[in-house]
Amino acid sequence: MASSAMETCKSEDLHMQVDVEKNAEDVRSQWVLNAPEPPSPWRVVADTARKTISHYKQKFSSLSGQPCTTLLMSLLQAVFPILAWGRNYTATKFRKDLLAGLTIASLCIPQSIGYATLAHLDPQYGLYTSVVPPIVYAVMGTSREIAIGPVAVVSLLLSSMMEKLVDPASDPVGYTKLILLATLLAGIFQTSFGLLRLGFLVDFLSHASIVGFVAGAAIVIGLQQLKGLLGISHFTTKTDIVSVMKAVWEAVHNPWNPRNFILGCSFLVFILTTRFLSKKKKKLFWLASISPLVSVILSTLLVFLTKADKNGVKIVKHVKGGLNPISIHELDFSSPHIGEVAKIALVVAVVALTESIAVGRSFASIKGYQLDGNKEMMSIGLTNIIGSFTSCYVATGSFSRTAVNYAAGCETLVSNIVMAMTVLVSLQFLTKLLYYTPIAILSSVILSALPGLIDVTEAYKIWKVDKIDFLACAGAFFGVLFASVEIGLLVAVVISFSKIILISIRPGTETLGKLPGTNLFCDVYQYPMAVKIPGVMIIRVKSALLCFANANFVRERIIKWVSEEESEDDKGNSTTTIQLVILDTSNLVNIDTSGIASLEELHKSLSSHGKQLAIANPRWQVIHKLKVSNFVSKFGGRVFLTVEEAVGCKSRC
Repeated sequence: MASSAMETCKSEDLHMQVDVEKNAEDVRSQWVLNAPEPPSPWRVVADTARKTISHYKQKFSSLSGQPCTTLLMSLLQAVFPILAWGRNYTATKFRKDLLAGLTIASLCIPQSIGYATLAHLDPQYGLYTSVVPPIVYAVMGTSREIAIGPVAVVSLLLSSMMEKLVDPASDPVGYTKLILLATLLAGIFQTSFGLLRLGFLVDFLSHASIVGFVAGAAIVIGLQQLKGLLGISHFTTKTDIVSVMKAVWEAVHNPWNPRNFILGCSFLVFILTTRFLSKKKKKLFWLASISPLVSVILSTLLVFLTKADKNGVKIVKHVKGGLNPISIHELDFSSPHIGEVAKIALVVAVVALTESIAVGRSFASIKGYQLDGNKEMMSIGLTNIIGSFTSCYVATGSFSRTAVNYAAGCETLVSNIVMAMTVLVSLQFLTKLLYYTPIAILSSVILSALPGLIDVTEAYKIWKVDKIDFLACAGAFFGVLFASVEIGLLVAVVISFSKIILISIRPGTETLGKLPGTNLFCDVYQYPMAVKIPGVMIIRVKSALLCFANANFVRERIIKWVSEEESEDDKGNSTTTIQLVILDTSNLVNIDTSGIASLEELHKSLSSHGKQLAIANPRWQVIHKLKVSNFVSKFGGRVFLTVEEAVGCKSRC
């Protein structure tokens, strides 16, 4: 009797425990079903605007009651960061910045002349672009290491697209005016991106696309330098590899002077050797920095003393000296090409920002501080706007000069000012000495900078990590190489967007099982030890949105998986009977009417075969829309907080 009474008590306790757990699960299900209504899109926009306004109100309220001078200084420090960090500037920092500035100036002068010729501009425009933009950025920029000036990729981009509008050989003045106009418009676009917080536009060019684009552009730039290296007078204006190699082949089979090639290759070997030595011994970093300038000086002296220009060696000849001339009057807004120039400016603005921000963030992470992307866009934009008024073309952060600046031990942006002042002195007093500079040497300087733009290791890493990303990388590379610079960019963007669309319309789905000894449910393919629950199929959609683009695909995939799970054996007997299908919606952030309709069709299909549908862990917007559409009541309100609780409902279904 006592034993029977004890068993009865245990049975009652067990039933009570089950009832308590059942009640707790019901309560938690009600938490999900009775969640407050999520904010509407208009409410989200209004809240965002309110927070932005309150943020600025707090800033201004903290300054209320302060003297006018304090208010003015706070405003100036926000616009010109140099006024903030300049207060703690010391003589020790200046010594480091002075050394770094002089070091990058020695690299900047020959590079600037070379990049100007790459952009089909007179050499002085490259030097102009290394004077005003670095000073403006030093006053307004936030990166401590970045070196501003002309860069190879932007120079190629401008020349390859602009020469389709105006021939720089037949109308150099008109071509230069369009370049200055494009610089102004690019600066306006960049500033607008920063003011409107449109930094995501820069992200349209993915990392993989940039790696491929820059590598392709580097090879195209290198092929373009064969004109100067071989002393070719007439060369193709096209940038694709086929046209360039055809032009080189034709030129080599005509009479040509080997002195240019010998001179250029000799100093190219010298520059690359110093670069190799500086990498082997970090203390000799300055060797690679000054070698381009040393090459220019020595080759100029060599040509002058031997009068090699009389024997076929092509030289720069006249380089206009003096301060940057004002160029506001050269901005031609009445040009019939202004629409095309605006398109070119937009492309150049995005590419220049992408390069500059990538360079700035790389070195900021090394130094351990954060770089504000929106402020960077505004500072680069204003740099180019002011630059367009002072005969400069598009400037941005240079990776090679920034790396040298960092290696030289720069502390602040004063190194940019030192560099600009050094270039300014050269413009004022030393341009006449550049008359006998061989063009082959400028080609050698540009060629020496190109290996750093071709990152084979990163391309291989992209291949190992993501094949579709590598496709975008390869598309950009071969597009630039065999078509044109803009086609390469277009191919990369199209492939990147296609990847996003493909993921959206064909989202992955995974079958979940329970990990032994835990309450976790994971993908049975990723975790082979996960155990499937008999009679239950748990499916998770790997997409943030169930919408018109993917809803039918997901529904058909689930029905197919349920059918395969219930596949018959050789004797025609069903090996498994699915009673309950649980949809884990933890990844699902939102759903539209097409998604809801597909769930209704899924529920009808399962019900017709004696199966039931349950939903676990729905997000706020998802459960709200399911309730508003009355779908929750249609499938019996089987909504649960967790997958485990949904599995527990099998016995009650």
